[in-house]
Amino acid sequence: MINSVKSTLASTALVLTLATPGLLAQANAETASDGVVTVKSGYSVAETVSRIKKDVADKGITLFGVIDQAKLGNAAGNVVSPSRLIMFGNPALGTTFITANPKAGLDWPVRVVVYQTADGSVYAAYTDFDYIARRHGIESRTREFKMATEVIQSVTSSIEK
Repeated sequence: MINSVKSTLASTALVLTLATPGLLAQANAETASDGVVTVKSGYSVAETVSRIKKDVADKGITLFGVIDQAKLGNAAGNVVSPSRLIMFGNPALGTTFITANPKAGLDWPVRVVVYQTADGSVYAAYTDFDYIARRHGIESRTREFKMATEVIQSVTSSIEK
């Protein structure tokens, strides 16, 4: 009970800290019908990844890793444009979705792919949390999904100029 209260308080404090910058990111984000939110970056792939990692660290969120997909693809003989997958999350928040439906573990930790298109534009894309809730039939964690949405919006606001 005490751990649950501590976790809720910590998550609430994090969301209150993050809510304002996250609203700015929403203005530059586009959600496709497949549940993918795409945010245009004002920076290179490397700088976009650095900014996201810094913002995640500054917020006290756990960084689980970065996979350089282009490096792996190119080493395998495929020509892959710059692309990196960033994985991060707050276990106290993210695992609440898994307790509602174990298959939600397919979507946690949070993953953001940063990629460069043929015209040199750089984007960050992630799965919309409302889409994840529907995908896994989770109706009992509305507040937590809202918190997760506010966090990812705040994190991606760090890549806009």
